[in-house]
Amino acid sequence: MTHLFEGVGVALATPFTNNEVNYDDLRQHVSFLLENNVKAIIVNGTTAESPTLTEDEKDHILETVVNLVDGQVPVIAGTGTNDTEKSIKSSVRARQLGADAIMLITPYYNKTNQRGLIQHFETIANAVELPVVLYNVPSRTNMTIDPETVETLSHNPYIVALKDATNDFDYLNEVQQRINQDDFALYSGNDDNVVKYYQQGGNGVISVIANVIPKEFQDIYDAHQNGQNIETSFEPINELLNALAVDVNPIPIKALTSYLGFGNYELRLPLIPLEQAETTVLQQAYDTFKAGEQ
Repeated sequence: MTHLFEGVGVALATPFTNNEVNYDDLRQHVSFLLENNVKAIIVNGTTAESPTLTEDEKDHILETVVNLVDGQVPVIAGTGTNDTEKSIKSSVRARQLGADAIMLITPYYNKTNQRGLIQHFETIANAVELPVVLYNVPSRTNMTIDPETVETLSHNPYIVALKDATNDFDYLNEVQQRINQDDFALYSGNDDNVVKYYQQGGNGVISVIANVIPKEFQDIYDAHQNGQNIETSFEPINELLNALAVDVNPIPIKALTSYLGFGNYELRLPLIPLEQAETTVLQQAYDTFKAGEQ
């Protein structure tokens, strides 16, 4: 079995201070994640507020993370856009900066058909020659990668995994029937469904909540791999996830990363912070969860 990683990959948030990327806090956050057993770090994705990061910021963030991680876990760069040529340039730059793999979202707004998806993804993969994680998140792009298309793409030697944010287990089952899961990994893109996702053979998760509870979230995967029933042990995490659902990602998770000292509670427009009362409730939910872990 040759997968990029098994278990929890973190969709890394971007710390801001006075609307500038805080690279000192970024390093502290990544160190915290490494010390708490994460298996991969995904840089410049949705949770990172990538649409409002400049290309220079994306490069500097990736370079900072790659240098700090120093090969301990894979660093996966989100480089996909709705422009194939732009995606190639971003992906080549990520390879030059030391990324171990890239993640490619389905094209949005100028969405294509399934034949176009195949050409888009394969053109990028073949040009960059890095492992590729496909990102299927129809709730954000209004575009999905059909199971037949996943099957076709899985035969490309560089396309090695799918981040599945459909929350559709019929979709998962059909994809599993069409691929060789020894060579092609399936990662959940929904923190709240990981129990069922693992039980049905998923290889891990690309997680938002692991920004603040990395060890606890990896422990769930490890317990499942050891044959333990994880439904009961997941319940406290699910309570925290329910609190995190107060608004769209990454608005709530930034309230918690800042609470842990990784940047101010700042987002870039059009995203705005929670109201203070909502922030307090979320922080209290985090404190309650951590108190229960002790």
